[in-house]
Amino acid sequence: MKNITILLTIIFCINVVIAQDSVSENDIPKVLVDATKKELNRSFEELKKGEYAPYFISYQLIEKQNCRISARFGNILSNSINHTRQLDIDLRIGSPELDNTRQIRGNYDFGGNISVTSLPLEDSEIAIRNAIWSATDVAYRRSIEKFEKAKANNEVKAAAEDTSADFSIEKPNTYNEPFRRIHYYNEMTRIHLDPDRLIGIDTIAWSKRLRDLSSKFLKYTWLIEGNITLNAEIVNKLFINTEGSEVMVSEPYIRLMIDAKCKADDGMSLPLYKSYFGFSIDDLPSADSISKDIDAMIELLDQLRNAELAASFIGPAMLTGEASGVFFHEIFGHRVEGFREKDADATAMFKQMIGQKVLPEFMNVYFDPSLKIYGGTPLSGYYKYDDEGMPGQKVETVKNGIFQNFLMSRSPIEGFDNSNGHGRKSASRSVVTRQSNLIVTAEKTYNDAELRKLLIEEAKKQDKEYGLYFTKVSGGFTMISRWTPNAFNVTPLVVYKIYVDGRPDELVRGVDLIGTPLTTFSKIFAAGDDLGVFNGTCGAESGWVPVSACSPTILVSQIEVQKKPKSQAKPPLLPHPLDEESGAK
Repeated sequence: MKNITILLTIIFCINVVIAQDSVSENDIPKVLVDATKKELNRSFEELKKGEYAPYFISYQLIEKQNCRISARFGNILSNSINHTRQLDIDLRIGSPELDNTRQIRGNYDFGGNISVTSLPLEDSEIAIRNAIWSATDVAYRRSIEKFEKAKANNEVKAAAEDTSADFSIEKPNTYNEPFRRIHYYNEMTRIHLDPDRLIGIDTIAWSKRLRDLSSKFLKYTWLIEGNITLNAEIVNKLFINTEGSEVMVSEPYIRLMIDAKCKADDGMSLPLYKSYFGFSIDDLPSADSISKDIDAMIELLDQLRNAELAASFIGPAMLTGEASGVFFHEIFGHRVEGFREKDADATAMFKQMIGQKVLPEFMNVYFDPSLKIYGGTPLSGYYKYDDEGMPGQKVETVKNGIFQNFLMSRSPIEGFDNSNGHGRKSASRSVVTRQSNLIVTAEKTYNDAELRKLLIEEAKKQDKEYGLYFTKVSGGFTMISRWTPNAFNVTPLVVYKIYVDGRPDELVRGVDLIGTPLTTFSKIFAAGDDLGVFNGTCGAESGWVPVSACSPTILVSQIEVQKKPKSQAKPPLLPHPLDEESGAK
């Protein structure tokens, strides 16, 4: 089950005082690089002398700095600063054809192979090497055990459907960019910031801004939640392996997230989310712009809590670009992540569909992690090198409706022997193939008025009273196992009925968009001339990774919605603390 969602984490109050940056503002310390290299070379040479000689070892050092400030109803809920260093180790025994990462069939195991250790923040060579040495020894012992299981499993099980190797042969890569730091300052300590070295955050000013913005929620006593969170993170990565790769990258992620929630009288929870993404604090919108978005969110929530509960429905629908981006991420993107084609328990839907039509001939789909900005919007799925030290590449998966290619990590599948730079993971997880920036384009497009006309015409053909219009979604999930229905579920937040008789559009609530992929693909019949961008994070086997989904509005001749589950608890029984004199509405 795969998830894409705007990252909305439960915030717990952490009593950390935000102060001037105490982290060195230089590039990655030389002692850290040297210590990691020394241990990699020493471990590889020593372990090759044993009975189970590793043929490959990689070390990925992940250093994170994170600043999070959260406000609720006009007050700071939490603020925290965090700085960590971690080493992930991939050690392989056997050969690229068969190694310890091989799936143990019948055991619900897909060969996770990462050993993890925390590294000291102080740059002591002996302390760093000691931590790496201990973790490598653990990784080696585990790899021996898994390799023996993989060999036995391979001998006693029926022949695998995909007989490709476990690891691809690739040329080593070298790349070096300076590690960035977060610099915490206020107006009294502001300095000139080199964006290639420092990401600056005025923590005092941002705390005041979040406090002021979140206070807009306070006067509406029917709101249960009203939060705004700034999350600034720098992820510095050093990747080295025994093939000779050495890749150093620095990945900044700046997110501002607003979430509010109310309840309808029947107990249904009604959340709305708004997020902004950039690579620096300056990419975020002004306070005035955010304030207007909060006002619009509150107004929409007020309408939603009084909206009619939607019924189950099968018929035509229109999805805005943001909604259709998530739609494609779920029903298409996860099914072109190549490693799934060799999973014995997966449906491998597209394995036999190379060169066949899967979408209308006017549609194209590609993935491009090298795109930093698209249509003027920063893309969170951007990266230069993946987590196996491979350069991110543009991959054309559908051209003129015809399926072309899979996203690939260094886990080969039949007919696709090499990586195209989509091996991704979060810290402490094993790499698998993952999406990056998904881009949907259309050769033939219509403006908004034309799309609405087409939707109404299609609804009339099907003798429907209305068609549905999905404008906002929060995410979804998809199922690809042979043991479950091969289906998807996208979670709409804002849905309208567009009536065929000219009545005004009607806001409704309480539906999930469901279906099966191939059937739904075949029902797409038009696309808009607009562009919607969804920046979020996607959760799957290798953890949470940043992704983007970009798409025009699309028309689908037939979709299915079902009623959303809801709480049986009514809105709060106790009156709100604010009384009428305080300005409550």
